[in-house]
Amino acid sequence: MSGRKQFDVSAALDQAMRVFWQRGYADASLDALGSATGLGRGSLYGAFGGKDALFRQCLDRYASIYGTRHEQAFAAHPGDPVRAVEAFFDVALARIADPSVPVGCLITQSAAQSPTLREENNIHVRRLLDAQRQRVRAALADSPADAQTLDELAAFVVAVNQSLAVLSRAGSSDAELRSVARLACTTVADTLARAASEDLAPGSPG
Repeated sequence: MSGRKQFDVSAALDQAMRVFWQRGYADASLDALGSATGLGRGSLYGAFGGKDALFRQCLDRYASIYGTRHEQAFAAHPGDPVRAVEAFFDVALARIADPSVPVGCLITQSAAQSPTLREENNIHVRRLLDAQRQRVRAALADSPADAQTLDELAAFVVAVNQSLAVLSRAGSSDAELRSVARLACTTVADTLARAASEDLAPGSPG
């Protein structure tokens, strides 16, 4: 039918996402994006609104795919924040070990390349990182720790998660990455256990 797009938009977005993921924003040229998606420059602009708009759509696509997996991991362990955090890291480690996708994390890589990004793109990356932190914070909510402690733990878990992506790109082994995640989970468990102990101590509020 006349006027109908003759390509699969979702498939093209997935291919563009892989280019940004492998090369980073600065090195993801329009030629590379066009080669991956099978679209000329005019079609790329017509379909996605230019490189920056395409980049943001790829970030959203990535966040949707892995954000959903993280939400499922958290939902599988209601009332058990430590196990929920373990499951969160399991999702990240499974992605890192998946040979069908590029190494690392698109959001982490984009954050590391913030000097090369337009401010609108930087804001978008920060928003996605904050959404991840809020997701972790919600999973930690069912614990006796005070709000500040839970905020700090959520920021810590996200920081470790980003570090795993960086280390994977630097060639760290699966065993090394799992050791980092395991120690992070121990820190979370110890912090929450200490908060529970203080909550039960004589003279504690409540």
